[in-house]
Amino acid sequence: MICLPGLNMIWGPMPDYHLRIKELPSGEQPRERLRDQGADALTDAELLAILLRVGVPGANVVRLAQQLLHEYGGWPGLLRVGYTDLCQQHGVGNAKAATVKAALEIGRRLTLIHFEARQRITSPDDAARLLLLAMGYLAQEELRVICLDTKLQVQKIHTVYVGNINSIIPRMAEIFREPIRLNSHSIIVAHNHPSGDPTPSPEDIEMTGQMMDAGELLGIDVLDHLVIGQGNFRSIFRIMDRHRPA
Repeated sequence: MICLPGLNMIWGPMPDYHLRIKELPSGEQPRERLRDQGADALTDAELLAILLRVGVPGANVVRLAQQLLHEYGGWPGLLRVGYTDLCQQHGVGNAKAATVKAALEIGRRLTLIHFEARQRITSPDDAARLLLLAMGYLAQEELRVICLDTKLQVQKIHTVYVGNINSIIPRMAEIFREPIRLNSHSIIVAHNHPSGDPTPSPEDIEMTGQMMDAGELLGIDVLDHLVIGQGNFRSIFRIMDRHRPA
């Protein structure tokens, strides 16, 4: 690079330079690699770089993508982070944050399509697969009810409560309102722990007992109560079985 004395005095400071995908060396451009080798050949950083489009001074767009993936612990962290917090990251802003959050939500919905099409639930693992992606990375606690027909097919997944569930145990009427309306044969209840640790609390156990009693009175079987963490879950019924006196 040739530096001319006094250049900045004449023209003012040089503008920040944002390296775009198309300005990366040939063969290193994620879009070019996607075209030639397919999307599955790209790294996570390259896929994210396509969404971001533009880097920041000192870091091209692929490097920016790597930094964001490292900062949030990969795709799960980016799925969980709020829009406002993502906007505030250096080099992101409103447009990039909106693009990333929209793409992640599309992926989440595509994953759920298979499970929501009259999926039959035969085990806690079936129910967990239905809910892990949707609930495992939520920033707030949510309580959802899977309503099942006589064949154990999913009628509806109903969100009952959003907030700190352990501080106020939801009224049983709120949990059973939708299953009663749908004439459900049975339900599976699930809530998430935003900490990522699915270990049930004493309040979770207490609520499970109340739901079992209410379900017995209403003629609706409560098949399980799941606690959803980040990528894993616990079945309270399994835990209760383990500690049940012989």
